Parts: sequence; C-alpha cells; structure tokens
Amino acid sequence: MAIHIQRREFITLAGGAAAWPIAARAQQFANMPMIGVLYAGSPAPVAHLMALFRRVLSEGGHIEGQNFTIEARYAEGRYEHLPEMAADLVRHRVALILATPNANVVRAAKAATADIPILFSVGGDPVKLGLVASLSHPGGNATGVNFFLNEIVAKRLDLLRELMPAASRFGVLVNPNQAVAEDVTQELTGAGTSLGVQIDVVRARNSREIEAAFASLKDNRAEGLFVAPDTVFVNRRVQITTLAAANAIPAIYTVREYVEVGGLMSYGTALTEVYRQLAIYAGRILKGAKPADLPVVQSTKFELLINLPTARALHLEIPPTLLARADEVIE
Repeated sequence: MAIHIQRREFITLAGGAAAWPIAARAQQFANMPMIGVLYAGSPAPVAHLMALFRRVLSEGGHIEGQNFTIEARYAEGRYEHLPEMAADLVRHRVALILATPNANVVRAAKAATADIPILFSVGGDPVKLGLVASLSHPGGNATGVNFFLNEIVAKRLDLLRELMPAASRFGVLVNPNQAVAEDVTQELTGAGTSLGVQIDVVRARNSREIEAAFASLKDNRAEGLFVAPDTVFVNRRVQITTLAAANAIPAIYTVREYVEVGGLMSYGTALTEVYRQLAIYAGRILKGAKPADLPVVQSTKFELLINLPTARALHLEIPPTLLARADEVIE
C-alpha cells in the first residue's frame, strides 16, 4: 500500500509535462472497449490460443492497447469461483465476455448479465445445454463455437479399441463437477457395450482425487483409459500423463496438449480453428453486431495425434492404419 501512495505522490509532485502523458494514456485506456475473458482453467495451457485470438483480431483492425483492452479471469479449475469472477467482469463494464471452454463458464457469465454480449466455446450441444435458443438463431446475448469434444466420445473409444483390439476393460476418468459429465458417462457406457468392452468410471475433481482414481484403475486392472473432456484435467495434464505412464495404462485424450507432454494419443477438435472463429466473432461484436444475429459455429476440423516414444515405453505397436490417419506423429 505504501508503495502505491509513494508512486501517486511522486506523479502529483512531478506535475507539468511529465504527468500529462500518464494521465492521457490512462484516459485513453478508460475509453477503449474491454474484452473480458472468463476461463475455467489456468492461463498457461491456453496462452498460445489467446495469442492467436489477439493476432486474428489485429488482422481485422482491432489491436490490443490501441483500440481495445483485455481483462482476464482464470478460475484455475475451481468452478465455484466462476460466478464471482463473472460478476467482477460485469462490474468492470466490459464490452464483451469471452467465456470458455465449457458450459460451467458460460452459465456463470449468463447468470451475471443478460445485456453484455457473451462469446463462448463449448464441447457439448449449446441448445441442449440451454445456452442458446437454436444454432442458427441463438437469441439472447450469447453465441459462439461448438467444438464437439463431447459428441465424439464414441469415436475416441473406438480409436482406443483399434489400438488395443484384445482389450476388454477400459477406465474412464471424469470430473463430476463438469456440466456434461453424466452425458459423457452415459455415452461411453453405451459405446462400450457396443464394442463389447467393460467401462469402469472413476471420478476426480482435483489432484488428490486424480491420484486415487489411478489407484482404483490399477486395482480394477484397466487395460486402457479414456480421459473425458475437462479443464481441470488439462490443467493437471502432466500429473495425469505421468500417472498413466507409471501405471502402464495406454490412454486417449481430448486435446493435443496432453500428447505434447507425453500422453499417448489424442483426438479432438483443432482448437486453433475454434479460437480463430472466436476472434472473428469478437471483432464483429466490437463493431456492433449482436450475438442473437450470429449463428453458432460448429467446428468440423479434427486432429489425431500419436506419441511414438510413449507407445514404445508402453510396449505398444501402433497399427499402420492408425499411423496413416494421424495428423501429427511425435517421433
């Protein structure tokens, strides 16, 4: 507190020409529209995506620090903090709230304001989740991108089975606090029945529960693991991939960030395309477009990544047909 007072006293005493640029710059920022960012996880995993978001905005003439600013709130996986964070962004009078990457975040933003435009990305069906009236005519103050993380759960399970055709028991790691946890669980259970695979569901909300979940998987002799979509899990991706390796459990994940830190395989939407579209919509909203008039975009670009060193460590031979379909193979 003393440092702040001393700095303010210095600026006041300095006066004259030195003080004017500071005051003018502060006024300039105060008059700029502000994009509020409400994110369920930590800043590090999404830093490259936010850099892309800024770059695409700049290509459309919206340059941070010149004609808009960003105020970000990261929940670090603590979903219970989202409502207050959303309310805080509303108090900052943001022009737009970027709410990602799941329904928990969007619901917190919608509960905080019915007027400020909300731009979301979610893995589940936004109509079924109650976020919009329809995909083509969202209505209300929210629109965004559906990136199908949840709708392709059966495809991921099928890929895991293709990798391990003789396996008969797979584990599924889900976060019960996720808005779509039960939908994902039900779909995986049904898909497992179709494939003739027993599905063991283990639940975790934090680091300690993740450790307990892997102990349960080991006790149940799970032959493979499906890690469900969740921001908490992405935040703890190093822990999860390390435990999977330590327990010799081949696993499939939702996004490439797992594979980049040693995970075996991932299949999901290319999130770079999601954030590119979010930036395009953000630019249009800053120019006056209404979310109700912007159809929800359904992402259709998916990517399969395989980590060969991890496969070798697990003594797994990747089928040539699977390698041929991979968008990226880490050697």
